[in-house]
Amino acid sequence: MDSGVSTPEKQDKENLVGINNKRLGVCGWILFSLSCLLMIITFPISIWMCLKIVKEYERAVVFRLGRIQASKAKGPGLIVILPCIDVFVKVDLRTVTCNIPPQEILTRDSVTTQVDGVVYYRIYSAVSAVANVNDVHQATFLLAQTTLRNVLGTQTLSQILAGREEIAHSIQTLLDDATELWGIRVARVEIKDVRIPLQLQRSMAAEAEATREARARVLAAEGEMNASKSLKSASMVLAESPIALQLRYLQTLTTVATEKNSTIVFPLPMNILEGIGGVSYENNKKLSSRA
Repeated sequence: MDSGVSTPEKQDKENLVGINNKRLGVCGWILFSLSCLLMIITFPISIWMCLKIVKEYERAVVFRLGRIQASKAKGPGLIVILPCIDVFVKVDLRTVTCNIPPQEILTRDSVTTQVDGVVYYRIYSAVSAVANVNDVHQATFLLAQTTLRNVLGTQTLSQILAGREEIAHSIQTLLDDATELWGIRVARVEIKDVRIPLQLQRSMAAEAEATREARARVLAAEGEMNASKSLKSASMVLAESPIALQLRYLQTLTTVATEKNSTIVFPLPMNILEGIGGVSYENNKKLSSRA
């Protein structure tokens, strides 16, 4: 017993153009009987005209006297089409690639850019794709272009360059919701290329170069500061032990001898140099007194 409450499935079924539960009527049954009679009279020739093959990836939507036969398309395999009163439309259920041409977009920060993309979708309801829209592929193509422009127009250039995946997911959600009544399911949306003016490219390159140079200078200054702290600590250690300074001399000599064999540096303690300097000064003083 019908309670008068319409379920969502029933409403979706009623929204499909041409689908209803009305019978053929008297004229319809008369035409149906004549069609069957014609098929019997012309048998077996008519069987080749009435049997149609629907491939695995296709479905057939059958119109009988202008009305869709059922809410579900027929196929795959063999289907029977009555002569004169039945017309059928084949629908391909494979994934379709929709290439969006470059769209000129004005971003939220007033930058003109060109963006292109690609949309992957497929038909999951052949009846809806035939009955609810004139050309489902053309409609999806135009809707994808409009959605791409609308979504990217609300983003800045930096957001477009950095958040492609989030923007593509947002476009996919909007397209999937809009094409649900057409029997379309959007599988994936990708943004292929973002083209910006040449002058803006040069400005961005100069800005990036300046940022890298500033970062390099900061790192060099931090390195010099750390090196000076290390040298200070090393000088304090060497000041506590004079023998460590002699060992450092010998290590430097080993390094120089390895790299440049023609150069020999012999380190002498500072007190020896002071003693040599004092002896030469005393000898000069004695010689001057004798003269």
